[in-house]
Amino acid sequence: MIKKARTDHPVQEEIASRWSPYGFSAQPVSSEELCSLFEAARWAASSYNEQPWSYLVAVRDDKDEYEKALSCLSEANRQWASTAPVLGFAVAHLRFNRNGRPNRVALHDVGMASANLCLEAAARRIFIHQMAGILPERVREIYRVPPDHEVVSGLAIGYAAGPEQLADPYKQRDLAPRSRKPLSQFVFGATWASPCDWVR
Repeated sequence: MIKKARTDHPVQEEIASRWSPYGFSAQPVSSEELCSLFEAARWAASSYNEQPWSYLVAVRDDKDEYEKALSCLSEANRQWASTAPVLGFAVAHLRFNRNGRPNRVALHDVGMASANLCLEAAARRIFIHQMAGILPERVREIYRVPPDHEVVSGLAIGYAAGPEQLADPYKQRDLAPRSRKPLSQFVFGATWASPCDWVR
């Protein structure tokens, strides 16, 4: 299933076709494909080239590791994410390696890496649903995440399935059209909430 965005202005195909399904097929994602997804994340831009991102990843073929990752999701996310063949967590290192000082943009840079990951996935017709509904302290405990790192988000990775396998409300969410705020609501010029003159 593909839900291509109806954009107001031309964008790259991968941006228009990227979306976050709740329904995943049982088809596994090969290790070669996974390596390419995380290679894209590897080449994201970051402040001082610190690359403050790490990913914890579990594939369904390793049942124990997969169940461990699944146990770190909120109950609501467990209901649908358990069909995804790959689960993961994005983690940010909050201090610069170069001087030990706080990295104010660490979360931004992890977002850059995850955006690369999602766009590479979209180019391969693989889908990633990122999740805020995780149990960060459980992730920290069972994966022994260091104290100067923050567990940012969860990821379900796989091939999209039709929404018929889903229960409501997830079925309705997958069927709903995609939407975004217009540029005039977030691209500002002279003052806050004043759209740039060229925004149309």
